[in-house]
Amino acid sequence: MKKINVGIIGFGTVGKGVVKNLLKNSAAFSKKIGISVKLVKVADKNIKSNRGIKLAKGMLVSNPDLILEDDSIDIVVELIGGIHPAKEFIKKALSKGKRVVTANKALLAEHGKELFEHAAKNNSEIFFEASVGGGIPVLKGLREGLAANKIYSIHAIINGTTNYILSRMRDEGISYREALKAAQKEGYAEANPKLDVRGMDSAHKIALLASLASGKWIDLKDIYVKGIENVEQIDIDYARELGLVIKLLAVYKEKQDGIEVSVTPVMVKEKSMLAAVSAAYNAVLVEGDFVGNILYYGLGAGEKPTASAVVSDILDISRNILSGKSKPFILDFPNSRKKVKPMGKIRSQYYFRFRVIDKPGVLSKIAGVLGKNQISISSVIQKERNKGSAVPIVVMTHKACEKDVQKAVKLIDNLGMVKAKTVVYRVGGR
Repeated sequence: MKKINVGIIGFGTVGKGVVKNLLKNSAAFSKKIGISVKLVKVADKNIKSNRGIKLAKGMLVSNPDLILEDDSIDIVVELIGGIHPAKEFIKKALSKGKRVVTANKALLAEHGKELFEHAAKNNSEIFFEASVGGGIPVLKGLREGLAANKIYSIHAIINGTTNYILSRMRDEGISYREALKAAQKEGYAEANPKLDVRGMDSAHKIALLASLASGKWIDLKDIYVKGIENVEQIDIDYARELGLVIKLLAVYKEKQDGIEVSVTPVMVKEKSMLAAVSAAYNAVLVEGDFVGNILYYGLGAGEKPTASAVVSDILDISRNILSGKSKPFILDFPNSRKKVKPMGKIRSQYYFRFRVIDKPGVLSKIAGVLGKNQISISSVIQKERNKGSAVPIVVMTHKACEKDVQKAVKLIDNLGMVKAKTVVYRVGGR
């Protein structure tokens, strides 16, 4: 082979970054891998906008089939996002014998098993480093750098929008809505931020990380997901007093009785590594049986970091093409018999905030309900005294089972002296 040809479908923010990188560093890439990697076509619906990049005449096209049907193109990069028509583009590319690079976490989390099987059937491969941590090479780390380890756990902050919002709330004492508006103004949050703030973006990413770590395909429907929309400043303040920080954590754990996978706001110790991750930065803390704890940290989104991961995948695939090999993802792994545990069976410490009428006997009644449901209290905070009015009571527990917690909270919320729904946070992380 004299060169490896690349076609890109999607010329948005990430697409621009990839094009800039390939055009700027092509000579360096040739030296790194021993062959020329050449961008030959870019497809996008919008071919008229000025993106500040000068492409050769005929390189920018509106019809993706001019890439998918071109036998001279070896690698197709899908950067349009969404499920359709991205899924169809990837399947067609694989059927044509092309290798694929994508940053599409939603597509892979929902249809990855089908796509990876299709890649293996066609003796091809899909690389997707940018789909999880932006510029952070965590997938490569798991697949290669930590291949000698059994992965016990992953605790990850993998959504920059939510981490920025929670950081602003804690550092400046502002409300969720104020922090969200600031994130939108800075370009960290979309006009419609639901995918981020409701935890689904993190769920897509932990599904891929968990599948890679466990060797078992993790279905999105098996992941418990709760976002940050209801986080209040009062709980951030109480957490600070307790030496804790609220983070939206994506968690994977493999235990003897099954696999735990979830995305929830969690109170972590303020001296922990993850508590120090602020603003729009991401971090993935991996625990292996031989390596111990490894932290991957960096920008998880944006034009340049994401383009860095995409182009790195292009170079890895180029090396595979030169060697005449392919590396189908996940299907090479041994089958795991362990199943994802229902959220109700997960054990954790808990933070409760009750809003109750300030009168004698209230705390004893709450403690009685908790005790009957196998929930042991470790500490209580009750600052305000306003006899006859509603006041907050904060209770920290020892480890308890989620199903017992939910049962107890339902019973407590039905007590006459309780004036608002109980606020509950898991306490843990790393």
